[in-house]
Formats: sequence, C-alpha cells, structure tokens
Amino acid sequence: MANRPLTLSLMLALSLSACAVGPDYHPRPASELGVPDAWSVSAGQKAQEDLGQWWTRFDDPMLGSLVQRAQAANLDVAQAVVRLRQAREALVQQRADLFPSLSASGGVSHSEPLRGGTSTTTLPDGTVTSFSRGGSTSYSLGLDASYQVDLFGGVRRGVEGARASYEASGFDYATVLISVEAETARNYVLARVAQAQIANARGNLAISDDNLQIAGWRVQAGLVSAVDQEQARASRAQIAASIPTLEASYNSAVSRLGVLTGQAPGALKAEMEAVKPIPRGPADVAAGIPADALRQRPDVRAAERNLAAASANIGVATAQLYPSLSIGGSIDSGSSALTSILDAITGRLFANITQTLFDGGRRASQVRSAEAAADGAFLAYKSTVLTSLEDIENAIVALQTAQRRQQEFGVALDASNNQAILARMQYRTGLTDFTTLNTAEASLISARNGLLSARSDEATALIQLYQALGGGWDASKTPTAPTTGSTANGN
Repeated sequence: MANRPLTLSLMLALSLSACAVGPDYHPRPASELGVPDAWSVSAGQKAQEDLGQWWTRFDDPMLGSLVQRAQAANLDVAQAVVRLRQAREALVQQRADLFPSLSASGGVSHSEPLRGGTSTTTLPDGTVTSFSRGGSTSYSLGLDASYQVDLFGGVRRGVEGARASYEASGFDYATVLISVEAETARNYVLARVAQAQIANARGNLAISDDNLQIAGWRVQAGLVSAVDQEQARASRAQIAASIPTLEASYNSAVSRLGVLTGQAPGALKAEMEAVKPIPRGPADVAAGIPADALRQRPDVRAAERNLAAASANIGVATAQLYPSLSIGGSIDSGSSALTSILDAITGRLFANITQTLFDGGRRASQVRSAEAAADGAFLAYKSTVLTSLEDIENAIVALQTAQRRQQEFGVALDASNNQAILARMQYRTGLTDFTTLNTAEASLISARNGLLSARSDEATALIQLYQALGGGWDASKTPTAPTTGSTANGN
C-alpha cells in the first residue's frame, strides 16, 4: 500500500498527458488567403496538365540532358538535400523526448595501502607479530531510468512542429530544384539565341562588305561621291562591333550551364559548339484554376508548413506555464567479489513535480512571442500565395505577348527583306542613293534581330510559366531526405 500514492499520481499524469495545450492547426481556406476563382488574364481554365518533366515538351534532347545533369550534380540542389537531412534529424531528436531515457553504469575500484600498511597483533602464546594489510577490490553495477511525463502536450507539440518543419524543408528542396531546372533551360535558350544572333551578324557583315565594295566601285567610276563609301564603311564597322558582344553573351550562357551542372565553366563548350535552333515548346499551357495551380507550387506548400510549425510552437510555449512531472528509478548492486555482485540489489523509484511560481512574466511573454510568430507566418504564407498568383499571370501575359510580337516581326522581316533586295538592285543600277540602301539594310537587320528576340522571349516566357506553375517535381508526395546518395525522394 505504500506505493498507492505514487501509482495514483502516475495514473493521473498519464490521463493528463492525453491532452495538449495550444491551438490545433487547421489549413486556412482559399478565401482567407485571397485566392480568386479564376485568373484575371486570358488563360485556359481546363485541368492543369502534368508538368513533372516540362522540358521534354521542347523536343530538344540536349536541353533534356542538361536539365537531368543539373538535377543530379547542381550544388545548390545538393545543399538543399543537406538541409533536408538536418531537418529529418531534428525531427528524430524531438521524437526522442517522447520516450524514457535509460543509462547503465559499471565500475570497479581497487585500493592499496601506500604507507603504514602493517599492523601488529599478540598471539595466544604471547608472541607479538606484525603483518601487512593487502589491497581490496570492489565491483558495482547500476541501471538508471528517467521519464519526463508530457502532461500538457508540450513535447508532442514540439514533435508536431518539427514534423511540419521537416516537410517545409522538403518543399524548400523542391523549390530549389525547379529553380535550377528553369535556370538551366533559360541559359540553354540564351546560348542558342546568341548563336543565332552571331550567325545573323556575320551574314549582315557579309552584305555590308558587298555594299562597301559596290560603293567603292561607284566612287572610282565617278558616279557618286566618297560620302557613300564612308557611310558603307561606318555601317560595316558598327555591325562588326556587335559580334564580340554577342560572342561574350554566348560564352557567359555556356559557362553558366557548366556551373549549373556542377562542373567548371568551360566544361560544356565543346558539347555546345554545334549551332542548333532555339528550342520551341507548345503554343499554350493549361494553367487550371488558381487553387489547383497553387497546390503545385512547392514554395506555397513550404509556407503553409511553416505556419503549421509556428502554430505548434504556441503549444510548446504554453505547456511551460503548467507543472512538469518527471519519474524515474534506479537499480544498484555492488560487492567485493565479482561472483557475488548480484547477491545484493537495491532499487529506488521516485517522482518529482515542479511548477514555476514567479519568473517576471518570462513564460507568458514566450507564449505571446510564439503567437506573434504564428501571425507573421500566416502573413508570409498569404504573401507567398499572392506573389505566386502574380508570377503565373505575368508569365501567361509574357508568353502571349511574345507570341504576338513574333507574328508581327515575321511580317516585318518579310517586308524588310523585300525592301532591302529592291534597294540593293536599285543602288547597283544607280536608281537610288546609298542612304536609301543603308536605311533598308538597317531595317532588315532590326527585323531579323527583333524576330530572334521574340522567339527568345517566347521560349523564356514558356519556361517562366512552367516554373511559375510549379513544374519540375512530383507534387503528389512530400520530398523526404534520402537514406543514401544525394538526391531527395519525391521528385
């Protein structure tokens, strides 16, 4: 009966531990986050398509290969995986507080007299004799157990928060992944655009050389003044001056691709040297309704999980306001002989309850701070949602704008090409002056560059839209830390 009070207190503690203080987290409705029912711009409302490997829709094997290499070797992605692994271990450590801790100990000690280690005694026959006292050895074993009872759910709220933080880290990893994929695709497009621009500039330079030669002949023949020749020379030099800038742009894009794939800047120069066209994807992308598009975005889902973690931290702080109970026990055994060390065993069981009576308002302030942090996490979540909607709508408009510009520049290129051909023929026969020819050639160059720019903008806007829609990962499951290797699961 002596243990009845302790037994009753343990039963009470276990019943109390079934509750958890602090708010229970519930996802916020779309209306509270400001999510509209439809886009404010012209966009396809049909169900969103699978965007897990959107780069394959450009039908460019080289682009697909570079994206896959970036997924496997990019250092930013690798760092995101490391952070994900750290978050997983933080969850494991937090879960450990749910269980008791056990420790075992063992010891042996030996003592020897260093001075005065002899004693004298008188035998029954009256003889006095002396002898030395030897050393002694003792052995001990111990087992200790302790458990912090989670009376008010502070530990469970901590586990809840750590789990939400781990999931948020998984979505952060996915955000880095899709960003690297998009940046790789963008730089690939920039490299192909630079190649096309260099080819255009060299073609224009050849025409300028021809015009300069014709102007020289006409000056020698006395048909025109040297002004024509100088105009042709100036025009030719301006075109030639643009080529080094374009070559630098090409080198920058290729170098960036090397670093994005975890290599030295020049690693891909030989592989990218062959000139290939600017990749072209589908004319449109099904964006779905805004709510569906946001569920695909990992940054939105990471912000939601951060809000859940902040909400759980309120419970952690609130639990500190209430009493804490710890229980434990120990078993000890000791003997001077190893063979008899278990002959005498003693045990001890204890329980301890503590309550802070006064701390100057520290714990109450910690609760208010946690509540403020949760309010801030909600605002960050809503901001991420609205920014995501902005990104998607801007990308939709950018794609549509680039497509319209491409159509108009196509018409402009056709007209400018016809104009330049006629002006060149008339100048050769002396029916027009060099200024008219130079103007026609400048218009042709502008139309060619404009069409290239529009094609580049279309491809870039399409990549931007894929990224804005959260394409490039498996949104059906939360990424988790790998047990081996360097790639997270769930992508």
